[in-house]
Amino acid sequence: MRLVDVGKSYRPGSPVLTGVDLVLEPGVPSVLHGPNGSGKSTLLRIAAGCETPTTGRVDGRPDVVGYLPDRFPALLRLPARRYLRHLAAIRGVPADDAAATAEEVLAELGFTGADDEPMAALSKGNTQKVGLAQALSCGAGLLVLDEPWSGLDADAIAALDDRLADVRVRMLLTDHTGTAETLPGAQVRRLGPDGRLDRGPGPTASRVRVRVEVRCPGDPRAVLDRLPPARVEEMAPGRLVVLLASRHSDAWLAAALAAGCSVHDVVREQA
Repeated sequence: MRLVDVGKSYRPGSPVLTGVDLVLEPGVPSVLHGPNGSGKSTLLRIAAGCETPTTGRVDGRPDVVGYLPDRFPALLRLPARRYLRHLAAIRGVPADDAAATAEEVLAELGFTGADDEPMAALSKGNTQKVGLAQALSCGAGLLVLDEPWSGLDADAIAALDDRLADVRVRMLLTDHTGTAETLPGAQVRRLGPDGRLDRGPGPTASRVRVRVEVRCPGDPRAVLDRLPPARVEEMAPGRLVVLLASRHSDAWLAAALAAGCSVHDVVREQA
């Protein structure tokens, strides 16, 4: 799939995106960085087919796209599972297949909503889990995920890490936590304030990761909720091993020390 010279303007003389060229390949997650207002969500909507570019074109978009928007339509009267079945029907996905995968994703993420509870009554975390379930259960050839880790608890973050690490379809996502950079094969791209796409730190720099082992008092799960997001590799009583992008390691270590943990080991590695 390729975005060719894509531009977007909502009013004359004020482009949001300018001359964006981007190739999305299966098994190579493209992680989009940029300041607020740089057009990240707009670019994701264009990639997903929810908006048309003002200039340029999108070639080779798969027929089925799994899209998690930045603002998921949470104020709905439908219960979560009826909503998921409804979306599967719209997409033409076999109901049994979609329902089974959606249930699997909801279970992995720790969804706790009642069967008859309307979407409007769900917590932010449960709403995010429903949004992820609909995107990941449709057999998509392209995943477009806008801040997928937002609002998730530590266990759900780890479960989503594992789920996305196994995905081998095209993937475009935004993520302010640095978690996406630890996905296998991830490449970082950056949108500047002028709406132009730069290469960013490049495939080598973006894939330098740090594996950190800390010793924590008691159950590490209680500590995780007070720490910045990171990919959990191992967890046992009094012990926690995480993987995170190198540029986020200092802040994570400082937070771990402030939470009463002690640093046991730090190893830099190439993804």
